[in-house]
Formats: sequence, structure tokens, C-alpha cells
Amino acid sequence: MDVGALSKNKTQKEKGSTIALNFLTKWGTILTILVLVAFFAITMPSFIKPSNLLTILRSISIVTVIATGITISLTVNGFDLSVGSIATFADSLVISAFVWYEFGAVPAILFALGGTLLVGLANAFLIVKLRIPDLLATLSMLFIIEGVAMTYTGGGSISEGMPRLDGTETFGKIDLVFKSLGSAPWIIIIMLAVVAVVHIFLNYTKHGRYLYVVGGNLEAARLSGIPVDRYRMLAYILSSMLAALGGIILASRIGSAQINAGAGYLMPAVAAAYIGFSVGGAGRPNAFGTLMGAVLVGVLENGLVMMSVPYYSLNIVKGLVLALALASTYFRKR
Repeated sequence: MDVGALSKNKTQKEKGSTIALNFLTKWGTILTILVLVAFFAITMPSFIKPSNLLTILRSISIVTVIATGITISLTVNGFDLSVGSIATFADSLVISAFVWYEFGAVPAILFALGGTLLVGLANAFLIVKLRIPDLLATLSMLFIIEGVAMTYTGGGSISEGMPRLDGTETFGKIDLVFKSLGSAPWIIIIMLAVVAVVHIFLNYTKHGRYLYVVGGNLEAARLSGIPVDRYRMLAYILSSMLAALGGIILASRIGSAQINAGAGYLMPAVAAAYIGFSVGGAGRPNAFGTLMGAVLVGVLENGLVMMSVPYYSLNIVKGLVLALALASTYFRKR
């Protein structure tokens, strides 16, 4: 056979392999979701019933909102570990505003957002002004805010009819409109609205592009005249605000303030944010990818529960599938 023909055939095969690998790198997460949905639908036809799909979307809503905040912190090459505690704190503040202080829905939400804004400012101060590494600063804040939330609630829960810490009777009621935020379809609409707004902000505004520039090369951004410190502070403040929004939705959903209510959302949110890096070949933190990461986690968890997988084995299976999803998108980044 002609040597030229062999060489051409080899080149075509290599080109085909490269295209296939690029496709897998870009869309590995979505392919994994489709494979999981197909598998669960075949083994359990009830999995794809509209009611169950709605349950999955509802279950990932709070995770997605919190993960979108983490995504913003990642744009400046940072990382916010305090989001779970911030969600707990927001949950405590908004429920106490209703039950203890008899606030209406809007003042209660503003009260919670105002309190958690201070946490975002504290994170920004520690990281930007004191130059403490972001992981260490937000880890410290995680413990501080967790302690503040527990001290504020007296180490217990807050719900309608419960007395204050000093034994004083309470007469406040949780607003009915507020309660509806934690149920479908509003909780799903809020999630999609947050993802859409953050996607537009990061990709189609000057400020979003500046966040990416700061995260890509800090010194180059500074030499370009971008106020680097201001944008790093903005990233941590927005991360805190979205974590607070997640905590407020959580409060609406459960109707009370519980100890460490937001702690369980930290790791799924981190997983969703990191899985989303390479969705669509973005190669950077992005809101749509974060949503897909949350969908992957939600589909997997829902399917495993429906298959009656023992609770103590759930994390093993979830970890393995998540590792495979990440491998399909990151293994070429060497």
C-alpha cells in the first residue's frame, strides 16, 4: 500500500479522535446527565414522570443559588467556603424577624440580607485588605458565622409560637407569601432567574468581564487600570448575598430556623460549581455550567434514592460518578 495513503489515513484517524475528545471534553457533563437519566428511566419508568422531574428541580434550587455565588468567587480565582454558614445565618435572621420582631416579608428579607452583607464585607476585608489566603479566611468565617448563628438562636431552632431565649412569648407569624417562595414553581423560577442574571452579568457586562480578567491574571488586570481590589471585594460580597438568598429560600421551604441548616449545601454547591467549569468548553466558572453541575448531582441523588440504595452507600456512588464526570472534562487539561 502507498506510504502516502497510509499517512493520510493515520492523519484522518488522529483528526477524528481529536474531534471526539474535544466533544467529550466540552459536553462530558451533559452526556453523563443524559446517560444517568436514560439508565434510571429504563430501570424505573416512574423516574421520568413530570412530578419526579419537578421534584429534582425543586431539590437542586437552593444548591444552585448557593453554587452560583461560589461561581462568582471563583471568577477572581478565589473561593468562598463560608457559604453554608451564611445560608444558616440568613435562615436564622429571616425567621427571627418574622417570629420575634413581627416584621413583614420585605423588611424580614432585607433584615437577613443586611446581616449577611456584613459577612461578605468581612470576608472581603480579610482577603483583600489583610491578604489572608481566601481558603483560610473563608474557613475562619465559616466557624465564626456558624457560632454567631448558634449564639443568636441560643443553640436551638426558631419557629412560630416558640418563646424567645429569655422566655418571652412570641406572636409573630411567617408571611404566607414568603412561605410560597420555597415551593414550586416559585423556588424553581428563582433559581432560573438567578442563573440567567449571573450569566448575563458575567458574560455581557463590563463588570463581569473585569472579574474574569482579574481571575485570569491579577497583575495584568492591575496594569490595565482595573481596580483589582474593588472587583475582588465585589466577588465575595455577591457570593455572600447569593448564599444568603439560598438561606432565605431554605427558611421559606422548611418554615423555621434550624441549627446548621445550610451546612449540608456547601459540598454539593462546591461540586456543582467545579463540574460546571468545562460545560460547553467554557474552561472557566460560569453560571450555566454550575446549573448543569447541580442537575447532575440532583439526578444522581434522586435516582439512587428511588433505587433504594442504602443511605450509607450514597456518597460512594455519587463520588464515583462525579469523579467520572470530572475526568471526562478535565483529563486533557495537562
